[in-house]
Amino acid sequence: MRELYPEIEPYRTERLRVDDIHELHIEECGNPGGLPVLFLHGGPGAGVSPYHRQFFDPARYRIVLFDQRGAGKSIPHAELRDNTTWHLVSDIEAIREQLGIERWVVFGGSWGSTLALAYAQKHPERVLGLVLRGIFLGRPGELRWFNELDGGARWIFPERWERYLAHIPEDERDNMVEAYWRRLDSDDAAVRIAAAKAWGDWEGGSTTLLHDADSPGTQDDPHVAVSISRAEAHYFRHHVFLEPDQLLRDVERVRHIPTTIVHGRYDIICPVKSAYDLARAWPEAAFHIVLAGHSAADPAIVDVLIGATDALADRYV
Repeated sequence: MRELYPEIEPYRTERLRVDDIHELHIEECGNPGGLPVLFLHGGPGAGVSPYHRQFFDPARYRIVLFDQRGAGKSIPHAELRDNTTWHLVSDIEAIREQLGIERWVVFGGSWGSTLALAYAQKHPERVLGLVLRGIFLGRPGELRWFNELDGGARWIFPERWERYLAHIPEDERDNMVEAYWRRLDSDDAAVRIAAAKAWGDWEGGSTTLLHDADSPGTQDDPHVAVSISRAEAHYFRHHVFLEPDQLLRDVERVRHIPTTIVHGRYDIICPVKSAYDLARAWPEAAFHIVLAGHSAADPAIVDVLIGATDALADRYV
């Protein structure tokens, strides 16, 4: 199976002010003269990690990564004013123009797949190829599946669900996202952090195929947990700022773009049905269901992602 490329450091970092509130952290890695590719991180609110640079051949790709509004090293931290899907789409275009890139490959997983689809459908003329992992279309059923009492995820990870549920009083549990939001938006920092940690334990520990019910997961850092939980609750309670079924409805705009879709069969956070529905609407896309969970680091997903980025480099370089 194919593995990640070796660790690499940015050859350039910069900041881009996109409005009166937000300033984005941007980094570039690999070959400055290579095929441009944009990496879109998940969450929303998660920010980029060093291993995200390793999905691309550094000799052939000019790798662009950025922390979305309120995430990672972008400032203000965890800021939700003027923070919607369409603000982020606008930011992507601002980055492309700032870097002097005419067209690029777009790579996104989980929430990053949502944002990649929204961007490509808005600006198809700017996209050379798409690599999409852990598909999330922002539909009501997807939102309720993982976070609400009538969803299905609680039946699979009952230990973690019990801790997630216990943070909210019984009389507020009919809408868990709203209940968490009230705490995540509290003026009391201790209340915000406690809610963020509970939210992060539920989601951040549920990503991999091999599950340890007692592991701290990927969001045990309070700084990270706050930005992810606040952004996710904000986006989820606004239906990720999309019209119903918008990304499926508008797939015709991007069907000509070379695309790979990969999804873990046992992805509990983003059920495989979303990837299946997208692939049925997009028969030209290469579609892979693999033995994996949600994590981009699961080996079977890494294998397909590296194969997809290598194939696009073969095509264009």
